[in-house]
Formats: sequence, structure tokens, C-alpha cells
Amino acid sequence: MNKQIQPRKFEGLVVSLKMAKTAVVQVDRQVVHPKYGKRYTVSRRYLCHNLLADLREGDTVLFVECRPLSKHKRWRIVKKLIS
Repeated sequence: MNKQIQPRKFEGLVVSLKMAKTAVVQVDRQVVHPKYGKRYTVSRRYLCHNLLADLREGDTVLFVECRPLSKHKRWRIVKKLIS
């Protein structure tokens, strides 16, 4: 009974391409305050391994979890979704 572990997947916006083979991708999510009920945005930035040559800042990408590639990189860009 070997169960395949599914890697986590996220969609995010490319905010920086200043490093070699690395893209900084920002993921925004809406959170509701437990007491007051107000919605607010929580952002998190991930360092992703980038081998796509046609990537630019502002693109939306799909990235998945992978083995550690460096000190902070644990994500790999799978495909570009929207320009």
C-alpha cells in the first residue's frame, strides 16, 4: 500500500527575476479576521527554480514543491499561465 505523495501546488505572480535561474513569486490569499470578520490580503513570497526562458515580471505561473535546490529554494516553476 504505497501512497504517492502529491507535491503542493500554488499559483502566483512573478515579482523579480534578478537572480540567475531563480524567480521570486508572490502568492496572495484572502483571510477573514476571526473576531471582526474583515477580509484582508496576506502575501507570501517564494524563491522558485526558473528554467523557462520566456518569463517576465508580472506573469502568473504555476509552481510545485520539490527537493531543496539551495538554502532557500524548495519550489520549481512548472508552467506559465497568463502574461
